[in-house]
Amino acid sequence: MSDQLLLETVARIGQAVDRHVVGSGAVLEAAFPNGMAAPRAIDGVLEELRTRFWIATSLHLDPNNYVYYGNRQGQSFGLWRFSQQDAELRVKVRAEDSRRLYRFTGINGVLGPQTLEATVFEPRARPWYKAGATTSSDTWTSVYIDFRTAELVATRARRVLATNGDLEGVVATDLSLRALNDFVRRIKVSEHALAFIIEPDGKLIASSRSANVKLGADGKNERLNAADSGDAIQVAAYAEVQRVLAEQGANMSAHTLRFTAPDGASIQLAFDRLRDAAGLDWVTVVAVPRADFMHGVTANVTRTAVITAVAALAATLLGLWILGSVAADLHRIAEGAHAVGEGRLDTPLAVHRNDEIGELADSFRAMQQRLRVDVLTGLVNRDVIVRNIADRIGQHRRLADDRVFAVLFLDLNNFKSFNDRLGHEGGDKVLIEIGSRLRAMTRSGDMVARYAGDEFVILVNDVNDANAADQVRRHVEQLLCQPLTSVKAVGDADLTVSGAVGLAMYPGDGHTVDALLAHADTDMYSRKTASKQQRLL
Repeated sequence: MSDQLLLETVARIGQAVDRHVVGSGAVLEAAFPNGMAAPRAIDGVLEELRTRFWIATSLHLDPNNYVYYGNRQGQSFGLWRFSQQDAELRVKVRAEDSRRLYRFTGINGVLGPQTLEATVFEPRARPWYKAGATTSSDTWTSVYIDFRTAELVATRARRVLATNGDLEGVVATDLSLRALNDFVRRIKVSEHALAFIIEPDGKLIASSRSANVKLGADGKNERLNAADSGDAIQVAAYAEVQRVLAEQGANMSAHTLRFTAPDGASIQLAFDRLRDAAGLDWVTVVAVPRADFMHGVTANVTRTAVITAVAALAATLLGLWILGSVAADLHRIAEGAHAVGEGRLDTPLAVHRNDEIGELADSFRAMQQRLRVDVLTGLVNRDVIVRNIADRIGQHRRLADDRVFAVLFLDLNNFKSFNDRLGHEGGDKVLIEIGSRLRAMTRSGDMVARYAGDEFVILVNDVNDANAADQVRRHVEQLLCQPLTSVKAVGDADLTVSGAVGLAMYPGDGHTVDALLAHADTDMYSRKTASKQQRLL
C-alpha cells in the first residue's frame, strides 16, 4: 500500500515537471518556426522579430517570459516580458556594440528612450549559443543560478538555419525553476515525508526540506548537492538512489525500496527518472519513514499476544476475536490500496475504529483525498478529471451509451497581472473564488477540476447536442465576468477576470481523453486569439 502511494506521489511530481517545461518547446517554435530560414542580418526584420517574439512570450508568460536570438555575425535580439503588457527589447546589430534596451507597452507600443548596457554582450560566447549551434534539435543547457534572483534557471535552445541549410543563429528561452521548488515544498504525503528533485549527479533542483543553492566560500551562490544538504534522510536517500542508478543506468524505471536511516528508522523510498527529447534528465524522489504508515500496528499485535498468554482461554478467545476484526479491516485496507494502485482514488474505505488500525485507515483516507484534490482550490485535480473522462468514454463503449458529453477547457486571461498587482496571495484568492463559482454552477453529475496553474477543466455529462454544450460554455464565460469579491484593487474598486473556454464534444471531437483535451485546448486558444484581435480592432 505504501509503495503504491509513494509511486503515485512520484508520478504527481513528474507531471508537475512536465507541465512546467513542456511550454518551452512551443515558445521556441513560435519565435522561429521549424523550416523558417533566418535572415543573414536582423537589421531589416526587427519589427517582424518583435511581433513573433511577443507572441512567443505570450504562450507561457510564466515561466517563459524571455526569448532571445543570436546569429553568427554577433548580432542579437531579445524580448523580455515584465507583465502582460510591459516588455523590453534588447537589440544589437553590430557585434562590437553594446545592446540597446527599449521599454514599451503593448505588442505595437512606441519604444521608450534607449539605454545602453554597460558591458558588451557577445551571444556567440554564451553557453546556450554553443549548445544550440552543435545540436540538430532542441537542447537544454546546464541548470545555473540567476545572479539577480539567486534562483535556479534552465535554458532551452535550438539552432536556426539559413536558406542554404547552414547554421545562421540560435534561439533560446529561459525557464525559472522556482515554481517547481514551491510545488515540491507544498507536497504533504505524511508528517515526516521528504520529496526532492535532482540531476543524476546529485545537484538539487528542488527539495521539501533544504535549499537548492548555498553561499560559497568566495561569497557567491553555488549549486547544492543532495549529499551535502545536511539533512540526514535526504543524504541517505540520495545514496540509495545513486546506487540504483549505477546498477541500472539508462534502463531505470520507477523504483521502490527500503533502507535504514542513520538514526535507525526504516525508510520507504520511491523514485523515477524523467527525460525528454531535448536532453532533460532529472530524478524525482519521495522518502517516508515506515512508522508514518504503520501508526503502531506492530505494538497492537504485541499487546494482543501478551494478553493472550496471560489470560489463558478467555484471553485466547478475545485475541481470536480481535485478530478476526483486525484481519477483516486490514483486508479492506489492502483492497483499498490495490484500488489506489489501479488509479481508483475515490474507492471508499469502510474501516472505522478507535485504535491504531483506525488511525492507519484515517491516514489512508487522508492520503486518498490529497491525491484527488487540488490543495489550493479544493477542486479535484488533473489526475481525477482525466480518469473520469476515461471512465465516461469506457461507459459509452461498454454499455452502448448513445448519450454525448462535453469537455470544457478554461484558461483565465491576464492572470499574471493579478499576481503582479495583488501578490501571489491575492492571485491564490482569485483562483479559489473562480473554483468556487465553477463548482457552484455545475450539476451533481458534472465535474470541475483545476487542471494546472490558471487552467480548469469541466466534464459536462449528458448534453443534448453541441448547442446545449455551447450554452454551458457561454454561461461559464458570463460567470467569470462577474466582479471578484475576494480581492479589491487600489481604492476598493471592483476587479473582474475573464477567460477563454474551449469546447470538445464526445465522440464528434475525439475518441480518447488526450484527443478531447487537445481539441478543447485548441478551441480555447482560438477563442483567446480571436478575442485579442477583436480588442485590438
